[in-house]
Amino acid sequence: MRILLVEDESAIADTVLYALRAEGYDAVHCLTGGEALREAGRTPFDLAVLDVGLPDIGGFALCRELRRERDLPVIFLTAQSAEADRILGLEIGADDYVTKPFSPRELATRVRVVLRRAGGNSGSVVATEPEPGFAHDSEGKRIRYRGQALDLTRYEYGLLAALLQRPGAVLSRAQLMDRVWGDALDSGDRTVDTHIKTLRAKLREVDAEADPIRTHRGLGYSLDNG
Repeated sequence: MRILLVEDESAIADTVLYALRAEGYDAVHCLTGGEALREAGRTPFDLAVLDVGLPDIGGFALCRELRRERDLPVIFLTAQSAEADRILGLEIGADDYVTKPFSPRELATRVRVVLRRAGGNSGSVVATEPEPGFAHDSEGKRIRYRGQALDLTRYEYGLLAALLQRPGAVLSRAQLMDRVWGDALDSGDRTVDTHIKTLRAKLREVDAEADPIRTHRGLGYSLDNG
């Protein structure tokens, strides 16, 4: 799911982007309305979060422009709490309206609710909850966890891919060394342990409570792809 965030205050945008990406969304930030229109012309979005007070194009006018070609759920952000602004935003078809200051996590929840309400009508497939487990694109050498792409090194990718080939099976350090580090003759068993540690850290960045890599003392490691 792609979310367009148009906000000219970078500090606010950074916290919102973090909250949205933590929920598994592919969030794109634009500082101005003009930049947002160019970005939307290149690729479709599932929802837009628009600041009302942009420096070039007002949020309400930007909403109209974005909706010229296709229906798009919109949430407005504003520093103004005036009832007239809320009414105007809702009259032009806003799906929700959030007044600053706000909680980024609350905004992420509102995004999820609006997407659920919109169903599949925004132009692409909408999933309202993060995907379970892993998704492995072997040709592109990319792995997603709970809907979020993992930023992996060459050997981290190879190690996780090897475990994903046989979910639940215990692979020894020697087996993993042979499959992943076959061309690195100077590597030892501790190399596997070190990369397991960094992999776990990256998986916890996606889900702090999950630990899908299992350690089997004296045997090796296995992966739970649930």
